Amino acid sequence: MAYLTDIPRALAQDRPLRVLDAFCCIGGATEGYRRAFGPGCHITGVDIEPQPDYRGDDFHQGDAIEYIRARGHEFDFIHVSPPCQGEGAPTKGTNRARNAAIGRTYPHLIGPARAALETTGHPYAIENVPGSEVRKDIRLCGEQFGLGVLMHRYFELGGWTAPQPAHPHHRGYVRGYRHGIWRDGPYVAAYGKGGGKATTEEIRTAKGIDWSADHLRLREALPPAYTEWIGAAYLATLAPRLGVAA
Repeated sequence: MAYLTDIPRALAQDRPLRVLDAFCCIGGATEGYRRAFGPGCHITGVDIEPQPDYRGDDFHQGDAIEYIRARGHEFDFIHVSPPCQGEGAPTKGTNRARNAAIGRTYPHLIGPARAALETTGHPYAIENVPGSEVRKDIRLCGEQFGLGVLMHRYFELGGWTAPQPAHPHHRGYVRGYRHGIWRDGPYVAAYGKGGGKATTEEIRTAKGIDWSADHLRLREALPPAYTEWIGAAYLATLAPRLGVAA
């Protein structure tokens, strides 16, 4: 497989690095990769729903996995954030019977996404929540970046590796009600509404996203700091090949 040869080839050909952000939402991951890879990258987002606030250079509305199968080979690096609603521990635990009773189902797309990515031969990262089927190569947390959300996320790295960064001690609670008890704290709950959960402006501030005011999309978006770290870690693996300091 090509993997680590792709970005050096792009540099040698003096062309933009081509990045794909699949299941892109408003482009939280896109913004992080732009910061990591610099202005010389070109980022395409793909999402099944229209995303008028998308942050990247191009947007394609459609099935992200089919897009990877058809055009993933055109990109130097691919990021994938499959829907997490059916992946986390809550939907696999106490809420499973409740969801079944009301006929609520969620897609499980991590496996199909991984299979599509492997056909490209290009480096990738798959992001998802604790309890998902993503391989736990890297765990990131908002406290690592001084953010106002905790939002633990795992990343599966395809075709490359990186050391796990230290996970700092949390400074306190997530603000809001939990099991009927109110707690204040330095972090906000960037999901749902009511019960002390974050307002639109609080999510924008906590995640470092200033280009959208869509409350639902902001809740779903990945903080750019996470993929800025992932992108920088990937470039560090290339440093010896590029003849630069890591």
